Amino acid sequence: MRAVVLVGGEGTRMRPLTETIPKPLIPLVDRPFLDHVLDHLAAHGVHEVRLSSPYLESTFAQFIERRHGDPAITWITEATPLGTGGAVANAARGLDETFFVLNGDILTDLDLNALLEYHRASGAAATITLTAVEDARPFGLVATGPDGRVEEFREKPAEPIPGEVNAGTYVLEPSALRGVAFGRSVSIERETFPALIAAGAPVFGYVTDAYWMDLGTPDKYLRATFDALEGRVRGLDYVAPYVDPSGTVSLQAQLGRWVVIGAGATVDEEAEVEDSVLLAGASVGLGARVTDSILGPLSRVGQGAIVQGAVLAEGAVAPPGSSSEGARVGAGRTLEG
Repeated sequence: MRAVVLVGGEGTRMRPLTETIPKPLIPLVDRPFLDHVLDHLAAHGVHEVRLSSPYLESTFAQFIERRHGDPAITWITEATPLGTGGAVANAARGLDETFFVLNGDILTDLDLNALLEYHRASGAAATITLTAVEDARPFGLVATGPDGRVEEFREKPAEPIPGEVNAGTYVLEPSALRGVAFGRSVSIERETFPALIAAGAPVFGYVTDAYWMDLGTPDKYLRATFDALEGRVRGLDYVAPYVDPSGTVSLQAQLGRWVVIGAGATVDEEAEVEDSVLLAGASVGLGARVTDSILGPLSRVGQGAIVQGAVLAEGAVAPPGSSSEGARVGAGRTLEG
């Protein structure tokens, strides 16, 4: 079994962290998020994954070089952004069998074998995983008939209403991509799937209550991290708070339960860290306080500084004694004010 994982987005909603780190390579607890995705695929019998991205391609090369074992990774060059549909068609070129497609920024414990069984039993050209939400405004609704066949993709509602939404995991037959023009930007959600439905192709929805979280914003990234620490994601088993073996936390510091201290990160005496993630090499100085924040690699929070709801990119600095709420500090820059 093969899969295409979509990793080509620029992660604009996660900036400034994604100025230097592609969103799929931001660590989730102890390893890059993409490792979790690939491990999940391997556990379901996937032996080859195809990836492509025109954004920060060299960082993916480093990831692939370090990655070992199943699934094998095939890198497909994507010189210009092709959108979700164009990227899938480009990466899947030459495939003549059923394959999975996953968004590379979604954490899920979905049973892929059950999804594949449903797809084959329904005779679908495309099967879209659906999940129920209380407020469909950020997503748009997917309407299905009594037999599970997808009837339409509805626009994002103006008012908060519950419903079933696209959960970003698909099973496709090669025939589902025949109408996609190679080399141009195409949205699989707004163009490919609606065109298949309009043409009468069998497109089915697979409703699941599996864990599902889009890691596209700092708030959702933190929520997914905390859920992983609490054991809410099947297959992930961590002790909370999580401190990497190479991390250093003073015995006189205070860590909340929902905290990740990454490789080589440090927390000094009398510092407090709550509901936050410190990535590799980040540091929190003497008496500083960090809450609801993401500290990028090698970022620094100085002595006595207070940082709340912040995202510090790689090498960013919150100076000693500073106080900020909701700050976004770019790579190598210093918090002002």
